[in-house]
Amino acid sequence: MVADDWGLRPLLLAVEADPRRLGRTETELARSFAGTYRVRGEATVADALRLLEGAAERAERVALVLVDDGLSEHDRRAVLDLARTRHPEARRGLLVDWGAWSDPGVARTILRGTAVGDLDSYVLRPWTEGDELFHRTIAELVQEWSRRDPRTHREVVVVADPRSGRAFEVSNLLQRNRIPYAFRDRSSTPGQRVLEAAAPAREGEVVVWMAAIGGTTLVDPSDAEVLGAWGIPTTLADAPREVDLLVVGAGPSGLAAAVYGASEGLSTLVVERDALGGQAGTSSLIRNYLGFSRGLSGSELAQRGYQQAWVFGARFVLTRSVERLERVDRAFRATVSGEGDVVARSVVLACGVAYRRLGVPSVEAFTGKGVYYGASVSAAHALAGLSAAVAGGGNSAGQAVLQLARYCREVHLVVRGEPLEETMSAYLIEAVAGESVITVHTGRDVTDASGDGRLEELVLTRRGTGEQERIGVDGLFVMIGAEPHTDWLPEEVRRDERGFVLTGMQTGRQTAHGLSGLAGHPHETSVPGIFAVGDVRAGSVKRVASAVGEGSVVVSEVHEHLATLHR
Repeated sequence: MVADDWGLRPLLLAVEADPRRLGRTETELARSFAGTYRVRGEATVADALRLLEGAAERAERVALVLVDDGLSEHDRRAVLDLARTRHPEARRGLLVDWGAWSDPGVARTILRGTAVGDLDSYVLRPWTEGDELFHRTIAELVQEWSRRDPRTHREVVVVADPRSGRAFEVSNLLQRNRIPYAFRDRSSTPGQRVLEAAAPAREGEVVVWMAAIGGTTLVDPSDAEVLGAWGIPTTLADAPREVDLLVVGAGPSGLAAAVYGASEGLSTLVVERDALGGQAGTSSLIRNYLGFSRGLSGSELAQRGYQQAWVFGARFVLTRSVERLERVDRAFRATVSGEGDVVARSVVLACGVAYRRLGVPSVEAFTGKGVYYGASVSAAHALAGLSAAVAGGGNSAGQAVLQLARYCREVHLVVRGEPLEETMSAYLIEAVAGESVITVHTGRDVTDASGDGRLEELVLTRRGTGEQERIGVDGLFVMIGAEPHTDWLPEEVRRDERGFVLTGMQTGRQTAHGLSGLAGHPHETSVPGIFAVGDVRAGSVKRVASAVGEGSVVVSEVHEHLATLHR
């Protein structure tokens, strides 16, 4: 393991005006975390600000900042703003009393704080010695920090130039599959130390050192090589060739189908062409998923679903596509790219959507060299100190610019329409407006791009007037919507004019009594035994919770279909 000198142990800071309460909080923090972290309590905002500023100047890590809800709004904001700007990886929590959930004012403070990005969560004050709920909450927050802080992750280390497009793609792949990793600038001292320890056999643009997996070193690896080295299956070598259920896609709906299918005794195989989580896996924070009061990232939800399905016996193959699907007797034969055929008695299509392209040749030329379609910005620390732009006006674009603002010196949001209220939620608009490094360009298109081997400049053209503006950027994230990935399906699987798969009453399936929209199950396609769930299904509600619901419900329909095969 490379020993980087990152200074003192990470800091856990509590700021409370009441000395008695502060003492109890400090005591409980020290009880579980003093062996690994520095625990500090400050009774005044001025002392807390000096501590945070000094830590930033000395490049010391801050893992958690807890702020008393009894402080004035001005004082709370002062501490939280400094923590957010000087220590962007630190988790930030509001300390509240037991029973505070009955106070509308406290609820508004928490909701507003989380909406604008000041707070990550609220924390109930410890009220008894050894308060296990308090300890569990702090442990979860610290664990979230440890997975995000680029100086903490050492299981996998990516070494490259920060402007390398392929390095960002690899970082994005690792992040979406919840593989803990660090990014090191090749020209930095820590980067050189890693290269010395990794001892790559040859020069390459990107070096990936699997420090936790026997020190394996990969040079310019493919996605399949990266995931395979970590132990995530990318081939059918150990997977069954005949299954009860084939799930195409590992987004929320596909993962749910895998969990319920495998847990109910069906031999289940999941084939995913990209990474776990689908489009949802790129979301930095899903705030409205039932049961997660602090929210959770799309990649975390996907990884939990994957592990759950795996425990029940579902098998997965990533970085592979189903290229062809055809009926064989009373089953289906699926051709998996590079792996041959699989026979399945039933198929669930959960293949989601593909991101729309800008269609500007000069922009397309920088794909993977600064231009990313639907890429997660969770690996944004690789762009620290640089400039970035996001094209899109939806909630995913709003989340993206807020994430980038934590690292980049400037962030541009380019929106075709205006006003922004027509396409983005109010809480995100407010949060974007509160970030000084974000500039919003409404009513504009990205019409040109230039750079020497990588993206360096964009041209924005105002709709209606043709007025042009040039902005310097190191990365462009395109989030302008998506289209279903269904062109590989057989013609018998009916789709609407946009390519979304028709199901249930939409199919107008031919029966013995003539044309009937009531034939089949709600999620069954025009071909009996093939079902569609999630974003790829025509008329589906494009929400994570809805996709999970469809993926779980469809398994009962699969069971009914399989029962007919025995009649």
